[in-house]
Amino acid sequence: MVIQSFNNEDYQVTYDSDTTTISLGGTLRLSGLEQSNPIIQFLNEALEAEPKTITLNLRQLQFLNSFGINMLSKFVIKVRKTQTKNLVILASRQFPWQGKSLKNLQKLMPTIQLEIEES
Repeated sequence: MVIQSFNNEDYQVTYDSDTTTISLGGTLRLSGLEQSNPIIQFLNEALEAEPKTITLNLRQLQFLNSFGINMLSKFVIKVRKTQTKNLVILASRQFPWQGKSLKNLQKLMPTIQLEIEES
């Protein structure tokens, strides 16, 4: 099992290469590429092996600003263009932004499995 992580005082990003799961937690207020590059690197590493399924676990992500949502949108488009067949997004109703914003990602890739737990 290879687990990599990137931590900031406000958020955590973890990538488990065995399960091809990227987990984001905390409060993610990104203001530009410099702040988002480590996260984008994690996302890209997950795609490099061209897994059949990749999972984004956002259930502990309390807040994501518009720059972060744009970053996720670009990632979804990139997944759509690769050999990866399935994208699973794990979300929580505990954070209202997830229900609204993450459903919009399905417009970019209709095959996304969006699993929203009840908190």
